[in-house]
Amino acid sequence: MTRPAAIVTGGARGIGLACAEALADAGFDVLVADLAEKAPDKLATNFAARSAKFAYFQCDIADLSVHQRMVEAAINAFGHIDCLVNNAGVGAVVRGDLLELKPENFDRALNINLRGTVFLSQAVAKAMLATPAVSARSIITITSVSAEMASPERADYCVSKAGLSMWVKNLALRLAPENIGVFEVRPGIIRTDMTAAVSAKYDALIDGGLVPAKRWGEAADIGGVVAALASGKFGFSTGSVIDVDGALSVPRL
Repeated sequence: MTRPAAIVTGGARGIGLACAEALADAGFDVLVADLAEKAPDKLATNFAARSAKFAYFQCDIADLSVHQRMVEAAINAFGHIDCLVNNAGVGAVVRGDLLELKPENFDRALNINLRGTVFLSQAVAKAMLATPAVSARSIITITSVSAEMASPERADYCVSKAGLSMWVKNLALRLAPENIGVFEVRPGIIRTDMTAAVSAKYDALIDGGLVPAKRWGEAADIGGVVAALASGKFGFSTGSVIDVDGALSVPRL
């Protein structure tokens, strides 16, 4: 039986790793794309224990020239691509007054979070359309509650995620006739390396009631949603936004 195959960007740790593991547990073979020159030693063992084929591709998704090589690496490893999880991203280089935001910091957030993700999605979608489907196909993009909820001290990050949200909507319309599900997953406050530096701040905010669920989100919370969307069971919900935030983004009086 042919197994479905997925690409997960930023998949060597944090939310990306949790997504890759959840997909492997759901029967996918997985190509992890990440910045490190070689895969961490534990990754291959991790996926072997899940009976999944594993490949690794070193890249910076802001470099558009590597996108086609990533697609070819996945096809060479697995024969097809059934799922793309756009997870790679960066936070604000500097948190502070948006009136002091530097163009180079704005460009970095936009080049990785938005531009790189847009054109990688384009390359993978073309590859999907060029090969017969062996399972449900999907493109799942991890954005953030910051796609809608403003944080003036990191406006560059918010703008990049808001732009990505609009890209997902347009991509969903383009690919709906092709039976490729396109989804946006918006994490809230998730315990990862990216949030470690501000964990004390968020501990206090969560204790103060910011998150109705009264806890941090975990990377596995995101992974479980991604695996469910990749299953094809939610295909007719293409274009949907799934908030994974413990009701953080629900408007309240």
